[in-house]
Amino acid sequence: MEHERDRKKTISWAFYDWANSAFATTVMAGFFPVFFKQYWGPDANATLSTFRLGAANSFASLVIVALAPILGAIADRGGSKKKFLLFFTSMGIVMTGALYFVSKGDWPLAVLLYVFGIIGFSGGNIFYDSLLINVSGRNKVDFVSALGFAFGYLGGGLLFALNVAMTLNPGFFGLSGQSEAVRLSFILVAIWWAVFSVPLFLFVKEPAVRDRSRGWHAVAGGFRQFRATFAEVRRLRVVFLFLLGYWLYIDGVDTIVRMAVDYGLSLGFDANALIVALLITQFVGFPSAIAFGKIGEKFGPKTGIFIGIFVYIAVTIWAFFMTNVTEFYALAVSIGLVQGGVQSLSRSFFTRIIPQNKSAEFFGFYNMLGKFAAVIGPILMGWIGVVFGDPRVGILSIIVLFISGAVLLFFVNEEEGSRMANALEEI
Repeated sequence: MEHERDRKKTISWAFYDWANSAFATTVMAGFFPVFFKQYWGPDANATLSTFRLGAANSFASLVIVALAPILGAIADRGGSKKKFLLFFTSMGIVMTGALYFVSKGDWPLAVLLYVFGIIGFSGGNIFYDSLLINVSGRNKVDFVSALGFAFGYLGGGLLFALNVAMTLNPGFFGLSGQSEAVRLSFILVAIWWAVFSVPLFLFVKEPAVRDRSRGWHAVAGGFRQFRATFAEVRRLRVVFLFLLGYWLYIDGVDTIVRMAVDYGLSLGFDANALIVALLITQFVGFPSAIAFGKIGEKFGPKTGIFIGIFVYIAVTIWAFFMTNVTEFYALAVSIGLVQGGVQSLSRSFFTRIIPQNKSAEFFGFYNMLGKFAAVIGPILMGWIGVVFGDPRVGILSIIVLFISGAVLLFFVNEEEGSRMANALEEI
């Protein structure tokens, strides 16, 4: 019976990844960059449009950078992780659905809704990630974390496949054209996100908090706890070093996720072909994420992360020389093989080196640095592309982030971090 309950809450937790990955896939990586260039901002040249999109991604990430650790601390003090998750999830769902109503050429409104959608998506992930510890023991955390990403690839990919079919054959679905199909896809993402988030809220229980605070007491206590945790992170060498390394290499990962389609469009590739390539990435990513979970269990999460970083470096160099859409397909497969692995093993590795009773606030710092990295990458890629008049130069700049992150990760001692985390839990 206990095993059945554990499996139920694990699957329910993973289904949130199935739910919100529809936003990451259909909106962030897929249709928004294309629609932004061709429908909401058709008069802007390719480099200016890339700069605007990069700036939008960066601004949304800055908001999360500012809020993440403080909100995490407040949630831990008040035992309100699921309440915060519900708030940000609702924000993301409403803003995504509202994109349907943005008229042609109205790129400022599209950007505004997109930014709030990203804030909802990224803010929710702080509290979703922090619940990982509550649904998995340390011995299974690599697999459970990977299971979440695998569900995300499969769920996001299934809806994305439907949305792609709608845009390629709008008449078959009774739609007037591709524009209506893309706009309708935003509504479908909102519904998908809402429906498949329900299992987590029903079946994943938030653990009781000692000395629980409420209302403004939770806020004040959260700010005090934030200052204390910030001091702890600075003292905890292993956590601090890992976060610095993660900040750098995840910058490259997030930038490629968010800007890949825009980069392909800038090279003159067909938009439909790029969308199909993203779909390939999703379905390759499903079994690959599970495989990386097993790699993490057998060889350790650091080994899996290093494998992924090496592939990303090779992919970035290849993208600089890329000349046709067939190569873009090959790159999509390569990224699908490692993307979920790098993300899931980073999350599970961090879980191993932090105290369980402070998971939300520590994951606040984790997500803060992840989103702060996403501030630098997209704007750097867009800015260098404008300066040199060539998007290829922008994509090449990402390599230094992967290399620097890997070097710092090499010096992170997992066993030392685990001992320190256990000691903190006892205080």
